[in-house]
Amino acid sequence: MKTKDKVKFWLDKYPSLKDNDNRLSANIWNDELKFLKLNNSDFLNAYAENKLTSAPSIKRARAKLQEEEPKYRGEKYNLRKGIYQEKWRKDLGYEVNQ
Repeated sequence: MKTKDKVKFWLDKYPSLKDNDNRLSANIWNDELKFLKLNNSDFLNAYAENKLTSAPSIKRARAKLQEEEPKYRGEKYNLRKGIYQEKWRKDLGYEVNQ
C-alpha cells in the first residue's frame, strides 16, 4: 500500500490525526509492525532497516493530501493558510471589495 493510501486510511478513521503527524506516524508504524509480525521492541531495528515508512514521507503525504483534498484538512491547516484570518477581516469590515 502506498504511503498516501495509508495516510488517507488513518485520516478517515481518526480525523483528530489531521493535526498531529506524530500520532499519525505512530498509528501507521503500529500497523506495519503487526503486518511484519514484529513487536514494538523491534521498532528501532525495523525503522533503521527501512522496513517502516519514514516519518518525513508520512508528513509529506499528509501535507499533499490536505492540499489536494479539503476534507483532510485540520484546524492547523486552516489557521496556517489564513482562511480564518480572511474571514475575520471580512466580518470585521476590514476587507475592501474590489
